[in-house]
Amino acid sequence: MSINAVKLNKMQQDKDLQRRAFQVFLESCRYDYSYNFTWLGRPIIQFPQDIVALQEIIWRVRPDLIVETGIAHGGSLIFSASMLELLGGDGQALGIEIELRPQNRAEIEKHPLFKRIKIIDGSSIDESVADQVRRAAAGKRQVLVILDSNHTHDHVREELRLYSPLVTKGSYLVVFDTVVEDMPDDFFPNRPWGRGNNPKTAVREFLKTNDRFEIDKDIDGKLLMTVAPDGYLRCVKD
Repeated sequence: MSINAVKLNKMQQDKDLQRRAFQVFLESCRYDYSYNFTWLGRPIIQFPQDIVALQEIIWRVRPDLIVETGIAHGGSLIFSASMLELLGGDGQALGIEIELRPQNRAEIEKHPLFKRIKIIDGSSIDESVADQVRRAAAGKRQVLVILDSNHTHDHVREELRLYSPLVTKGSYLVVFDTVVEDMPDDFFPNRPWGRGNNPKTAVREFLKTNDRFEIDKDIDGKLLMTVAPDGYLRCVKD
């Protein structure tokens, strides 16, 4: 075992450090910390740790299609497109958004990396939208899926049902904002999700009946701060 691996293992066993890191995470959320960052000019609304984790996954998996539910300002979609550009080939980032604001659409469409982006308008759990995604995924060698739209249990459960079959062995199904389950209820006073009703509860239910995926605990263990604890799901079967 390398020196770094030994230190990482010790860090993962340091419960006090984990506790303090989560406290910093909670306090930073009160200041909308994730809104501080952009990717190539567009707000990405992610913690830097999760951006780095996605970069590692994409570089290792080398997908030729990245499917994202939820576009918002477009930073994450631009990020995926930029990684695909670095990989070369004809990889595409496909984003789904139920109500993409005109100003955000305009900024995405004029971006130099829009050539690698396709936008589907509609709800990610609409069968007609899922059909479009299935057609886009047909014949692809490696497909990566990122879920980051409506964070209620029922919505994410349906997204998992619709899009998990598209993920190829060795690739990932990334479910963001599983951390909602671990946060105080007062963080989401005006949202339909909260403890007991969120992406993590949907992931738990999903994994009870689906053996194609397993939680990549190594990713959780090294990030310290992440919005997706237990949300990095590695596909282990065809």
